[in-house]
Amino acid sequence: QVQLAESGGGLVQAGGSLRLACAVSTRTFSSYDMGWFRQAPGKERELLATINWSGGSTYYAESVKGRFTISRDNAKNMVYLQMNSLKADDTAVYYCQRDPSRPITSIRRWGQGTQVTVSS
Repeated sequence: QVQLAESGGGLVQAGGSLRLACAVSTRTFSSYDMGWFRQAPGKERELLATINWSGGSTYYAESVKGRFTISRDNAKNMVYLQMNSLKADDTAVYYCQRDPSRPITSIRRWGQGTQVTVSS
């Protein structure tokens, strides 16, 4: 089973930056597309960014395009999310996940997530 461990969240002022990291425990990490999601209080979990298995193709939701950058290191089984120009609306718990194209409702296993709080 794939285990996911997110880290790097914290409290930051609006306009600031954070870099999230996700450690993925699986022998087949390099075969998975990966993605970052977030869930704000009272809102549904949403997909923010994806990266294909090789790192050669990425996707971003409109809400984060131009501000967030997803990357991966297949040698280290790590996925990253560089977040710049943070806004108060970015406050949420952030999660990474394999095969992010799956319907969110079908995903049963999530990591603990990492809390990002942006103060305005």
